[in-house]
Amino acid sequence: MKNLMIKFLMANFCLLLTAGLIAQEADSMPESEEMEKESPLSISGSVDLYYKADFAGSAASAANISGGENYTFFAPDNNSFSIGMANLILEKSLGKSSFVADLSFGPRGGSSSILTQNESDGSFHIQNLYVSHAFTDGITLSAGFMGTFVGYEVISPAANFNYSTSHLFSWGPFQNAGVKLDFALSDKFGLMVGLFNDWNAYTDLTSKKDIGAQLSYSIADGNDIFLNFITGASSGTEIDLTAGFQLTDKFFLGVNAATYSVPDEEKLFSTGSSGFSGVALYPQVSITDNFALGLRAEYFSEKEINDIFAGSYTEAASVFSTTLTANITAGAITFIPEFRFDNGSQDIYIDSDGNATGGAAQFLIAAVYGF
Repeated sequence: MKNLMIKFLMANFCLLLTAGLIAQEADSMPESEEMEKESPLSISGSVDLYYKADFAGSAASAANISGGENYTFFAPDNNSFSIGMANLILEKSLGKSSFVADLSFGPRGGSSSILTQNESDGSFHIQNLYVSHAFTDGITLSAGFMGTFVGYEVISPAANFNYSTSHLFSWGPFQNAGVKLDFALSDKFGLMVGLFNDWNAYTDLTSKKDIGAQLSYSIADGNDIFLNFITGASSGTEIDLTAGFQLTDKFFLGVNAATYSVPDEEKLFSTGSSGFSGVALYPQVSITDNFALGLRAEYFSEKEINDIFAGSYTEAASVFSTTLTANITAGAITFIPEFRFDNGSQDIYIDSDGNATGGAAQFLIAAVYGF
């Protein structure tokens, strides 16, 4: 029955792809004209490093998010001068076809991600490696290994305002390998549907696949809302809302809310009592062209004891996390000083004596060079 369901979904996906090919036939330009539209190879990326001081004096990361140190994802080292990653992005288009190869070297893209669990596995990591083809102005096919469509933040620090990442991003998917179709339904609405491997896997070791979808709505320039959904028999089910509002020339507000359920059965759309949920707000103010201040205020909760956090406690833990961040731009370098305060409902952090406590406080300063 499960295999029949997957075959049915793949058959329908092929029908959508065929519809795109028919639409292309009706709307395509002459081949000679299309072949002239070749772009040069685009090379971009970033390099980043940081120093983070944990106010409790805990050591550099050695374990999970709790139960040994005060840990933050994608900036895990405490009281250490540390590197993030070198990110290299290659892009090129020829006519209606294009490719993206997004490669990283270093622990931010490697050991902080699921694919490379620790330094002994190496620091090389593929962020994106996919090809795309626009059948028409309104239908685009992409296939390969792609940064996830779920969530507000991304792995690359050059694309985030904050340097450390939220709990919501850190526990959601990072990449989805598979095939997707993007439909421009109108000037304001867009739809993506896709068939993917399990989360964060170059190669799917099971026959089970994930189904993903995204509905987008563009209110106006700089004001966008995305409703995201992904489910898999092995991966679980996540529903995610991401939005950004440029309210004035100086003030921007980002929003992220999500809920995730671990599957209680090996079937699509299955949800269980384990998982997490949360919401985060990202108000940001541009003081000058080279100086901006931002706040990430996040409430994050596990659904059952030890779903997410480690430690000995009797009720499911939640965290209210406040991160105050500045972006100071000097040429191609952005300096990012950041204060982060995590206040847990249970004792999931450690104090200066190494004992379990309910909160953690840290300061970091990062430098991100973008090119």
